[in-house]
Amino acid sequence: MDRALIIVDVQRDFCPGGALAAPKGDEIIPAINQLMNSFNIILASKDWHPAKTVHFEKWPPHCIRGTEGAAFHPILHHQKIEAVALKGTGNSDDGYSAFEATNLDVTHWLEQKNTDTVFITGIATEYCVMSTAMDAVKAGFKTYCVTDAVAPVNVHPDDEQIAMRNMQEAGIILITSDKIYTL
Repeated sequence: MDRALIIVDVQRDFCPGGALAAPKGDEIIPAINQLMNSFNIILASKDWHPAKTVHFEKWPPHCIRGTEGAAFHPILHHQKIEAVALKGTGNSDDGYSAFEATNLDVTHWLEQKNTDTVFITGIATEYCVMSTAMDAVKAGFKTYCVTDAVAPVNVHPDDEQIAMRNMQEAGIILITSDKIYTL
């Protein structure tokens, strides 16, 4: 069996200067780029919203498909990404988890790659990262959250800490990128 790196929503709109920025969104990208060198299986997700969606009743408009804000961050080594899971593509879905992609059955894709373990990175820790990690566990994958390669939005001051605790309680293993090399 093999392991996969999942990169969640490292898009312009989720980084400083974007429409729904995680304050440290761009600071995690070097760690993600470094991690990509250690994985043969790399999947990324993207928020890919239509211009009008109920999702924008909760959040400012962001990652509208085809816009610069929906593009991968320019310093992310996106050419190493093998598959892109597009989520939040409908008018009535939020699409927090990569496993909710409408263009790709992520579970099936990972199984076809003989993957049993996933390492989750990206933005935002307490929303799309946590949702992706929780769905990975539900799908039967051994799941790690790479804590120095995720960034929170932190709408509320304790959001990231609560998300980390919730992930641990669900069986997700918290790990730093330097420890991955010793597994």
